[in-house]
Amino acid sequence: MYLRAAKTYTMYLTLFLTFLKIGLFTIGGGYAMIPLIERDVVRRGWLPREEFLDLFAVTQSIPGIFAVNISIFVGYRLRRLPGSLICALGTILPSFCIILTIAVFFDRFQENPYVIRAFAGIRPAVVALILVPCISAARSLHLTLPQLIFPLGGALLIWLGGVSPVFIILAGILGGIIYTRWISRYIKKQKS
Repeated sequence: MYLRAAKTYTMYLTLFLTFLKIGLFTIGGGYAMIPLIERDVVRRGWLPREEFLDLFAVTQSIPGIFAVNISIFVGYRLRRLPGSLICALGTILPSFCIILTIAVFFDRFQENPYVIRAFAGIRPAVVALILVPCISAARSLHLTLPQLIFPLGGALLIWLGGVSPVFIILAGILGGIIYTRWISRYIKKQKS
């Protein structure tokens, strides 16, 4: 009985420390955390890579903080409700403490040239950390160049055109409905 309790405690501690480490050392938000979460979760054998990619797709479609959603799903998959709570706490705790600290001392360091330069230097790394899971997902899903035109076009409209992401999402929903309702049926009729 004690051995079983010790194994359970060790698993909870491992889950907490894994997600605490990811939350503590990842700058740039949820998408920047994806490669780290994937590496740890898949390498430890907690989830196979294919299931992680499915999880990645599901967590993008539900509201909430992306990295927290993934940690909750992983924790629930491994240890049900207690596991999901521990993984979520591990993910949230570092950000909460850092933001609390920044809020307390922000007025003192807001105009500090070293702080300004540090944040300017971090930006390219954050872009790379966000781009890596996108490329990884595209490769895993075996997307072709024509299938990438719309996401790339949407990204360019947001970045260069100043279009609100809400309109891009709504256009994507509308395009998906049109495709599944009419275009895919037309293609099937042409093939038969």
